[in-house]
Amino acid sequence: MTDVTVAALPAPRSIWSLRFEKFRGHRLAMYSLVFLAVLTAICLMAWPLSQYLGIDPNKTNLLARFKAPNAQHWLGTDDLGRDVLIRLMYGGQVSIAVGLLATFLMTVLGVAVGVTAGFLGGRTDAVLMRLTDCMIALPLIPLLIVLGAVDLTKLGLSAASAGSPLFIFLRIVIIIALVDWTTMARIARAGAIQVRDRDYVRAATVAGAKRRYNVLVHVLPNISTPLIVAATLTVGRVILLESTLSFLGFGIVPPTPTWGNMLTNAQQLIISAPHLAVYPGLLIFATVMAVNFVGDGVRYAFDPQAENEGRSH
Repeated sequence: MTDVTVAALPAPRSIWSLRFEKFRGHRLAMYSLVFLAVLTAICLMAWPLSQYLGIDPNKTNLLARFKAPNAQHWLGTDDLGRDVLIRLMYGGQVSIAVGLLATFLMTVLGVAVGVTAGFLGGRTDAVLMRLTDCMIALPLIPLLIVLGAVDLTKLGLSAASAGSPLFIFLRIVIIIALVDWTTMARIARAGAIQVRDRDYVRAATVAGAKRRYNVLVHVLPNISTPLIVAATLTVGRVILLESTLSFLGFGIVPPTPTWGNMLTNAQQLIISAPHLAVYPGLLIFATVMAVNFVGDGVRYAFDPQAENEGRSH
């Protein structure tokens, strides 16, 4: 008898490793992810760099207005003598943090509404979806402006608390999350309706499983893919919303820098000092585009039909 050599089977790979490998094949998404990681790391170096250079990002010095780049001020100074680079780095921290935190909160809120409506159905579904439709019908930017312009001191909050940078930051995050959760709710509802009628969910219900168990064990894991993709694509839009609000004067207020309010301060200097508008505007554009490219890569990695769609085109 002849010996037959059987080749060893490759070790099984997890679905997450396969998705990551597919994501790495999307070059534009990988380049964008590296860019975002580098940009975030640079922004986080704002405090150490300001201490090293001896710069206070909010301290004005009218004798040092519009200085050219030098050894201390690497990108020069603005119309109030403040260091441009350090303020861009601090502004990046705020803008990126708003994008991530607001996206997380709106995802939690949208998933809670959507899963509750889709899994329970009936009147609960009708009421929650009509509420969602009402939110969709409202114009987004004007609604954000109205909520951002509310004077909280008239609602009983002290002036010191209402004017603190941390409270203003959290206020903007909460306002955006409360207004822009509808997309997540619709995605979660559609997924919950599909999963609730599956045989394994019905079997678990017959076996005595409670609704909370079915939602946590069966529904949420099975609808996580479209939610992750949608959340990734949402981050860029939230950063743009925060920049728009700050540009209009209803977001993060000076002296706390953000890319949006730095654009606001530079709009009157567009002729004499155009670079003060170019830097934050370019960073907003590059960050939002990079986040969107990463979102496309995540969709490509998570969607089993994406590869076939790419081949068909």
